[in-house]
Amino acid sequence: MIEIKSLRVDYENVTAVADVNITVEPGRIYGLVGPNGAGKTSLLKAIAGLVETTYGDIKICGYDLELNPRKALQELGFMPDFNAVYENLKVWEYLDVFATAYLIERKSRMKLVEKWIKQVGLQEKTDALIHTLSRGMRQRLVLARTLIHNPKVVLLDEPASGLDPLGRIEMRKLLKEAALGGKAIIISSHILSELSDLCDAAGIMEKGRMVISGDLDRLREYAGMKTEIVIRLFEASHEATGKLIAALKNRRAVGVLKEEKPGEFCAEFSGSRAELPGLLGALMKEGLPISQFFIREADLEDIFFKTGAGKTS
Repeated sequence: MIEIKSLRVDYENVTAVADVNITVEPGRIYGLVGPNGAGKTSLLKAIAGLVETTYGDIKICGYDLELNPRKALQELGFMPDFNAVYENLKVWEYLDVFATAYLIERKSRMKLVEKWIKQVGLQEKTDALIHTLSRGMRQRLVLARTLIHNPKVVLLDEPASGLDPLGRIEMRKLLKEAALGGKAIIISSHILSELSDLCDAAGIMEKGRMVISGDLDRLREYAGMKTEIVIRLFEASHEATGKLIAALKNRRAVGVLKEEKPGEFCAEFSGSRAELPGLLGALMKEGLPISQFFIREADLEDIFFKTGAGKTS
């Protein structure tokens, strides 16, 4: 869906994006991570055709952006960080304007406008003028505008900015549904905990360059971060602790057990997720009083700081 090769963007004497390569497949949500000035917004603007590239190739749904920009951009929805809106239009009018610009037929436009007003939770503001909306409501409206023409590729620059917790939950749900429907999505955000919940792949940028890019497992491996299992016991008795150590001692995929705090233990885990039910079952057969058993993986925030990114912050 998105294919970028050797992309470079220069502003006079500043190189904003340097030799970046990205591929995002259908159904994937790709997180773009980096400090201020890393080049994330410039990269998104280049993909959206809003800044001139120095060199490199950008393909959207197979269409070369330079050779066939009209076809390429028809497949794209872009939500920039700072969104200009038409203050004196009503909410439904604003969406109708963009639906018209995307050549959506008149007979189906209003149903589509109503659908997206409902999707972003603005039903009570349908006839409200945009200048009366809060910042979070404007973000919801612009998200609806970005998705109204059913693009196959979606670019989002800080989409959660200004949204309240409920708005962020609803946005995550919308984006996950869009990915399940086959869209390729790139999100740039400073809220790394939210990206971890959304993305199945990511790229970390630093001073215009891509430090590392790939699925989250590859990023964890690059950062040298191990997957751990965490086991919590109802009671932290010496007998229960000893039984747990003995039960895990000869398990191939389980490393040395460490007690993080009374009754809570962790160990590196190198096996597959499919092995976990069997492991838990074996521990339960030993009569261990287990209250919690789960996997702990490094999230994007952990990976970001572990890679040493953030020098330009």
